[in-house]
Amino acid sequence: MSDCFITSTGSFLPGEPIDNAHLQEYLGKVIGEGRIRDKILKANGIESRHYALDKKQNATHSLYQLAAEAVKDCLPQDKDPLQIDYLSAGTTHAPYLAPGISSILHDQLRKDNVVSHSVEINSNSGICTSGAQAIVNAARAVRSGDADAAICVGVEQASDGLKSRKFRTTYDIPTIIKNVRASKWFMSVFLRFMLSDGAGAFLIEPRPRRERVSLKVDWSYSRSFAHEAPLCMHIESDKMILSQNIRILAKNMAPLSKKAVEGALCENDEALENYTMVLPHMSSYYFESSVRKIMTELSPNREVPYWTNLRTAGNTGAASIFIMLDEYLKTKPVASGDRLLLFVPESGQFNYVLISLTVV
Repeated sequence: MSDCFITSTGSFLPGEPIDNAHLQEYLGKVIGEGRIRDKILKANGIESRHYALDKKQNATHSLYQLAAEAVKDCLPQDKDPLQIDYLSAGTTHAPYLAPGISSILHDQLRKDNVVSHSVEINSNSGICTSGAQAIVNAARAVRSGDADAAICVGVEQASDGLKSRKFRTTYDIPTIIKNVRASKWFMSVFLRFMLSDGAGAFLIEPRPRRERVSLKVDWSYSRSFAHEAPLCMHIESDKMILSQNIRILAKNMAPLSKKAVEGALCENDEALENYTMVLPHMSSYYFESSVRKIMTELSPNREVPYWTNLRTAGNTGAASIFIMLDEYLKTKPVASGDRLLLFVPESGQFNYVLISLTVV
């Protein structure tokens, strides 16, 4: 197996950043949410995010256009267009259940004069790890020699289902009256004020680029723990209602996250202390203490720092890790030999992806 490198990153966040005071100008209002809105926003810790919406709740971009903009931001501006031969993408919910997201994205890239030839495609479904799995599959294609230039993409357009014109929830009145935080309605509203839009892309090649920073993909680790924990977060295709069980989440997320990180480090004969920075996908700052606790327990001899742009970029789900790494590389100093660990947990039925990178 050959080496592979992330040789370029790109991202796209639609429109201007929207702060908490102006969210409902874009999303509209839902019955009853006003009395818990401020508590939810305080709990998730997000201060601004982006929506591909105008104030009349009309979409400014399609999901595929968001993804294509990230690809264009990622691709090197060389005189000769790059001959991409592998396209891998992931999202939580695409407008079309079929064909896969990468098929429609391929066509969008053709419309945007980015790709005008046939490519191998790989479409990944799921929730937050669908984008990370797109990275894993693109890296494997390049490392095996099957592809010489691969683009992987994570994209979300959560606003399409969060705007008041389309938002659907379960009004489980008895539970709301008895314990509002345990209700399906509360979790739907919690997610409505947490999720947002964006896209990111990586270019993966078999050799580093001399003219700019590249990241060697040391290893990747992807594991499902669905055999240990029940279904926690899902979208029913017939109703399109996004829901999450907070009790299952609270019981399983932290211990299984630690188990996934331990498994990845053990399998690759690694120690967390070897890393310069950890970039964890967090759905909200509610989980920050859990991340800190896991890192302290697994790195007792040295405090390994972590970095996230959740507060200003919002929770963009499958696109989050792309957007995070892109901003980190463009705003933070990195040196050859620095090691970065990407960590993407998913609460659907507890799937995890970790990717180890070394700066070249």
